[in-house]
Amino acid sequence: MLEELTALFNQWIGGNSWHTQVLIVISATLLFSLILKAVLWRLHHHLEKTKNPWDDAFIKSLKAPVTILVWVIGLAFAATIVKGEIQTGFFSAIAPVRDAAVIIVIAWFCWRFIDNAQQSLVIHKQSKGLELDKTTADAICKLLHLSVLIITCLVMLQTLGYSISGILAFGGIGGIAIGFAAKDLLSNFFGGLMIYLDRPFAVGDWIRSPDRDIEGTVEHIGWRQTRIRTFSKRPLHVPNAVFSTIAVENPSRMSHRRIYETIGLRYDDANKMSAITTEVKQMLMNHPEIDNSQTMIVNLNAFAPSSMDFFIYTFTKTTDWIKFHELLSINEIINHHGAQTAFPTSTLEIPKGIKIAEPLRAG
Repeated sequence: MLEELTALFNQWIGGNSWHTQVLIVISATLLFSLILKAVLWRLHHHLEKTKNPWDDAFIKSLKAPVTILVWVIGLAFAATIVKGEIQTGFFSAIAPVRDAAVIIVIAWFCWRFIDNAQQSLVIHKQSKGLELDKTTADAICKLLHLSVLIITCLVMLQTLGYSISGILAFGGIGGIAIGFAAKDLLSNFFGGLMIYLDRPFAVGDWIRSPDRDIEGTVEHIGWRQTRIRTFSKRPLHVPNAVFSTIAVENPSRMSHRRIYETIGLRYDDANKMSAITTEVKQMLMNHPEIDNSQTMIVNLNAFAPSSMDFFIYTFTKTTDWIKFHELLSINEIINHHGAQTAFPTSTLEIPKGIKIAEPLRAG
């Protein structure tokens, strides 16, 4: 194709030397790339005003690769002109290098489009007050990136003259050996795949495990490991295969927070227990953040050694940890009834007639 274009170009140029022809081709390539860049910039500026996120991602991904593609074709054209004048083995590689460069540029565009489409969708969802599932979006992007990488390698090998069927046959045989050698890597890969499919947690969730010392906020879910930021702000890297063998608790997805508190009153305030528990229960029923549809218990619980205990069992509507601790004012109700919460005490009874020795005084 380039040879036919070169012949037509030589007829159009006439008797100019090949130096002039190369200079004209490079100048035309530069001019065309500048015009194309200006057109794409104006088109991108116009499409930013639309509500469709896909066209923004397409133009943003296209600008750099299409400019490189123009230069690849222009330089290949110029090299073909030089090849007709200088017979060296170096110029025999023009066609495969050009084809490989075109494949790389197309793959680069696809890679950029995947990333920019994800960013555009996130911005588009946020502008509508919606939230995009980051875990699912990351999983889809990683699968698309892997697909682009594999297809690019196979097409590149086919373009350079290698047999893909032989490579695929080798992959089938060698895959068994690779599977045994990299079983931990594969187990982590499939562990990450199960996380994406089952979705026991997502990026941003607070998780913990009763089986392992794992607790914190999920920052990143990779194909090999998951990064968790502990509450001491230290990163914790957990291989994905671990999550298939342990129990994982996700407090971020709780529907309610439970209030389960035991409060002790002095035995001197035993006659006020009924009024206090009644008012506490009424306060909970009237509280806007308490879910009355759930179990609610405020009752005497036990006669402890130094207190009469009643317990509170109910559920809040909010799951926010900070807001949860701002809800109740039980102590105000107890003080309102003139009672006091108890603390561990001991009573010593001394029979009559027993004198207590006075402490020795110095001097």
